[in-house]
Amino acid sequence: MSDEDAILAANAAYYRAFSAGDVAAMSRIWADDDVSCVHPGWTPLVGRPAVIESYRSILTSPTRVRIAHRNDAAIVTGGEGRVLCIEIVENTALLAATNVYRRVDGAWRMVHHQASPIAMPVEESEPPPRGQRLN
Repeated sequence: MSDEDAILAANAAYYRAFSAGDVAAMSRIWADDDVSCVHPGWTPLVGRPAVIESYRSILTSPTRVRIAHRNDAAIVTGGEGRVLCIEIVENTALLAATNVYRRVDGAWRMVHHQASPIAMPVEESEPPPRGQRLN
C-alpha cells in the first residue's frame, strides 16, 4: 500500500469513528503527543487530553450531527502528511477540513484536525490533482 493510500485509509477510519460515535476508536486514531484541533466555532485545543475530551463530548452528545467526507486529497512528505477534504454535515457540504497525520511506529496517527465553513455548497467530484483547489 502506498503512503497516500495508507493516509487516506487512516482518514477514512477517523470519519468511521466519528460516524459510529466510537470514542475508543477515535482515541486510537490520535497520536499521543503534540496534537491540536480546531472544531468549527471553537477556540483552538492543544494537547491530547483537551482534544480527546472534546471528541468524547461531541461523540456522546444526543444532538451529535452526521458527518461524512468527500473529495479527499492526500499530500504526504516523509513521515508526515495531510488530507484535505470536504465534510458533509447532515447531507450538505458545509466544511473544508484539514487532517494532519504523522507516522508513529509504522501507523498514521492524527496530530491535527481543523474544519472551517465554506462559502458555497460543493458538488461531489473526484479529488483535485495536486496543486489545485478543492472547490
